[in-house]
Amino acid sequence: MEEVIRATAAPTPRFGVNYVPSQGWWYSWLDWEPSAVAADLRAIAELGMDHIRIHCLWPVFQPNPGHISTSALDRLQELMDLADGCRLDVSVTVLNGWLSGFHFRPAWQHESVNMFVDPRAVSAQLDLLAAIAERIATHPRFLGFDIANEPNVLCQYPGNDITRDQGDAWTQRLLDHCATVAPGRMHVAGFDHAPWLTDSAPFSRDVLARTGNATPVHAWIEFTGALKRYGHPATATHHLGEYLLELAKAHQSEARRPVWLQEYGAAPQWIPAETIPDFTEAFTTAALTCDQLWGITWWASHDIDRSLTGFADLEYDLGLLTTANLPKPAGQRLADLIARLRDHPPVPAPRGTALLLDGTRAPDWAFAERFFSLIDQGTHPAIVRAGRRDDPGHLDDRGITKIIEM
Repeated sequence: MEEVIRATAAPTPRFGVNYVPSQGWWYSWLDWEPSAVAADLRAIAELGMDHIRIHCLWPVFQPNPGHISTSALDRLQELMDLADGCRLDVSVTVLNGWLSGFHFRPAWQHESVNMFVDPRAVSAQLDLLAAIAERIATHPRFLGFDIANEPNVLCQYPGNDITRDQGDAWTQRLLDHCATVAPGRMHVAGFDHAPWLTDSAPFSRDVLARTGNATPVHAWIEFTGALKRYGHPATATHHLGEYLLELAKAHQSEARRPVWLQEYGAAPQWIPAETIPDFTEAFTTAALTCDQLWGITWWASHDIDRSLTGFADLEYDLGLLTTANLPKPAGQRLADLIARLRDHPPVPAPRGTALLLDGTRAPDWAFAERFFSLIDQGTHPAIVRAGRRDDPGHLDDRGITKIIEM
């Protein structure tokens, strides 16, 4: 029963962080220090978090198609045990060829190897997921697999351009495989905003919203362009997560399928540092107005130590905790909010009014602006696709009684 609950939107959404180790970033898979990881996880739990999303560096775990690192698997298993000691559930993101602004494709995937369609490359990916599942599939803290971090970015790597049919087939195949090797867990695909806001990405919104066990969204005010377009503070930058969650729900075939705000955050390079706590609370509170919300997961747990050079400047200050495991103002603000919500669970906003998304347009900013304008008028809208507007069962399931055409 516990596994079923984890894959279902609960009355009180889960709260967590994308774990970034305070010592050595994810290079720590190589220079493993379990006492440092344990200290990090205790600090995360003390903020009131109940889960973490972690990232396997693909070249470390699978340096060769025929070789999976036993030491990396051992360290992953130890991390799971340390998380258990802190009562933190763990979503394990595996094929991380893109993370924090760096490509981490294994060396054996040179430009002539398309990771999405090359039979040997795909077979190796399936092998890696199976090997990890053999170690942790029954671990009490294993939430499930996230197949890759923002894999749509990897399509931009030379030699990796694909059609939408190929991208959808890859996503479906890997998620089906996860269900086979680790049944009963919450398996997802953590794409960024591009497939949701444009029609140019080689992955369809329908497949992202209907495969796996939940639909994650990544809602970055900078990378989506919302901050540049609308400024801060603004309805659009505070309610971007809400918009993407509702957009995901509009493409789901099951009204009760969970959605997950899997990544969001703010850097002092984007908005003044003193405003980040207010932003954190406002953005989180707006997302909590959505129903079927499985969880909210901030990026990131910790700042990156500036002795590690080469990261974009914004990457160093995205944590809720310092590298010394001290809460930053945004971390304390989010911890206070979580504590209040544990005692007084959020009540999702009624969404009887829905915006109609017709089949001839992407849900771009022109469409989003209508969504934000309704929020300014005091209405939290749903989104309904044109093909479902005359489906009374679908509308009733979602509580929609009024549809507004653009």
